[in-house]
Amino acid sequence: MSAPDDAEWIVASGAARQEWAADDGGVTGSDVPITQPTEPADPTAFRPAIPEQPADPATGATDDAAGESSVDPAPSADGSAAATDLGSPGDAPAPAPAADQAASEPAAAPAGLLFDEPVGARGGEPGPTGRPPRLRPEVRPLTSHGPARIIAMCNQKGGVGKTTSTLNLGAALAEYGRRVLLVDLDPQGALSAGLGVPSHELERTVYNLMLERQTAITDVLMPTRVPGMDLIPANIDLSAAEVQLINEVGREHTLARALRPVVHAYDYILVDCQPSLGLLTVNALACAHGVIMPVAAEFFSLRGVALLVDTVDKVKDRINPDLRVDGVLVTMFDGRTVHARDVVAMLVQRFGDQVYDTVISRTVKFPETTVAGEPITSYAPTSAAAQAFRSLAREVIAG
Repeated sequence: MSAPDDAEWIVASGAARQEWAADDGGVTGSDVPITQPTEPADPTAFRPAIPEQPADPATGATDDAAGESSVDPAPSADGSAAATDLGSPGDAPAPAPAADQAASEPAAAPAGLLFDEPVGARGGEPGPTGRPPRLRPEVRPLTSHGPARIIAMCNQKGGVGKTTSTLNLGAALAEYGRRVLLVDLDPQGALSAGLGVPSHELERTVYNLMLERQTAITDVLMPTRVPGMDLIPANIDLSAAEVQLINEVGREHTLARALRPVVHAYDYILVDCQPSLGLLTVNALACAHGVIMPVAAEFFSLRGVALLVDTVDKVKDRINPDLRVDGVLVTMFDGRTVHARDVVAMLVQRFGDQVYDTVISRTVKFPETTVAGEPITSYAPTSAAAQAFRSLAREVIAG
C-alpha cells in the first residue's frame, strides 16, 4: 500500500465522522548467562480457558461458586447434544462409559503447538472491537527459555503509547514466567526513564553497543525492578547513530549483530522504536520476527498507518523475509466517545483479526507509573489497565 492509499482506506471504510460526544452508556543485568539453544517448551504448557456456560433454562443452574465452567456435552451419533444431569450440589457425576470417555478426550496436540483450541476461536460478549474475544489459553510457566521472539513496537507517529505499551507488556510477560529483554531504541530514552534508570548519567548505552566493537552486550545490560525483565538503555547519544551508521557495511543489521549473543537467554525481546521510519527503526525491523503497531484511538493516528505497513512490506521483501505484523494494539481508548469507537471500527475493517481484542483505555495511572519508575502491573496491580496488559500478554503468547 502506498502513501496516497492512507486517506483512501480511511474514507472508504464507511465509518461516518462524528463529533466527539459522550453517550449515556459510560465506559464502562542482572547478569544474563549467554546460553546455548534449548529444547522447545513442553507443548502442553498452555491450556485453553473454557468459556462460561449459560444458565440452564429448565433449572436455572449456573457454574459453581468456585468459578469452574462445565464443558459443552459432546454430540451424539445422530448429531444432537447429549443431555447432562448435573444433579444436586453434593452428588458426584456418574463416570462416562470407557468408549465415550475416550471419544470425548481431546487428541494430543501436534509437536510445536502451545494450546489445544484452534487459533481464532471466539466466544462471549462483543468487546470494544465489536467482536467476541478469542479464546485464550491458560498460561503456565516454561521449563526452559529461549530462543527469543523479537518484537518491534513501531509507529512513526509520536504520542500513541509505544513506550508505555512496551514497558507494561514486558512486565506482564515477565509475570507469566517469561524472560524479557527491553531495548530502548529511542534517543529520548523514555523507556529507560519509565523504569527509573537515569540514562543521561550512563557511560554506555545501546549507542555504544551498536557502534563500538569493544562494547559487549553484558556491558550495557541492566536489571530492572521486575524479576525476569532486563533493559538495554538509551539516551540522547543515540541521536547521532543514524548519521554514523550510513557508512557502515550492513548497517541495517547492526542491532541484530549486537543482540545475537543473548537471543537464547530470553523468551521475548521487545524493541521500543523511535517515532520515525529512519535507519534505527529499519534496524529494529530487520532483526524482528514480528511488529506490534500501537495506534491511539484518534483520527490523526490513522494517518500514516498505511505508510508504516508499506515500510514493513519493503523490509520484509528486501531485508527480512520472516517479518510479519503480529497485531495492531488500540491505545488511549475512551469508549464514551463516538469518535474513539469509529476509529476502532475503521481499524478492524482495515486489519481484521490483526487487531488485538485487548484495548488499552485512558487512565491517570500511566503518568503516575512514569514518576514511580515502575510498570503498572506492580504500581497498581489490580487496576483495569494492569489487567488489560495481562490480557494482551496472553494474546501475544498465544500468537
